[in-house]
Amino acid sequence: MRILIANDDGYLAPGLAALVRACEGLGELDVVAPEQNASGTSNALTLNRPLSVWTAPNGFRYINGTPSDCVHVALTGLLEHRPDLVVSGINQGANMGDDTLYSGTVAAAMEGYLFGIPSIAFSQVEKGWTHLDAATQVVRRVIQAVLDSPPAASNWLLNVNIPNRHDAASLDHRITRLGRRHASEPVIRQLSPRGDPIYWIGAAGDARECGEGTDFHAVDHGLISVTPLQVDLTDHAGVADWSQWWRSTLRDDA
Repeated sequence: MRILIANDDGYLAPGLAALVRACEGLGELDVVAPEQNASGTSNALTLNRPLSVWTAPNGFRYINGTPSDCVHVALTGLLEHRPDLVVSGINQGANMGDDTLYSGTVAAAMEGYLFGIPSIAFSQVEKGWTHLDAATQVVRRVIQAVLDSPPAASNWLLNVNIPNRHDAASLDHRITRLGRRHASEPVIRQLSPRGDPIYWIGAAGDARECGEGTDFHAVDHGLISVTPLQVDLTDHAGVADWSQWWRSTLRDDA
């Protein structure tokens, strides 16, 4: 068993060290993480400059790029052997609902999934790394479960959100769907020291679709949310309507 470990908080993040501890003894581990915090970078790949790889004193390798860069480089040239599993995290802060579109943590796992490797993204719901040891136990249990009883699908992607609780290891799990958020708060406008306007991205919006069955609902009720993800963004339910619109509005002979 070979496991590739990545994150988006950087190679010095406590959550990354915790994820490594959770995987110890399960197989051969390779850690490839960003040099600096790369939260919110989504699935970005660095194409306008070369990437460098360094090795930290603890053996972790780190790259001056995005989480997706880390997994991509690892799978396409850095590692001698293809991993059997890619895991990402443990992120400080939830990755639920619309957050998954922006998340570097989810993106690192998704990069593994795109290469046909089962992958899992792990996040704590709140920032600050509180009760990280308990979250580590949850991570170990989830990984051990998929290794002991592999899912029927040969390739899959899971997004796991863990409440910051001292008893997290004893909480029940729920298979969930992604909820939705309201639109983000407005940008925050300030002036630079030179008097030029600068803008900070506003806070994420509150949960909008958070009913039973969603990831928001699960963690709000003290449960561990496990959401199976896919990459296909096609609006399958709308394809027929769009086809009819195209035929009636944008005719080939127009």
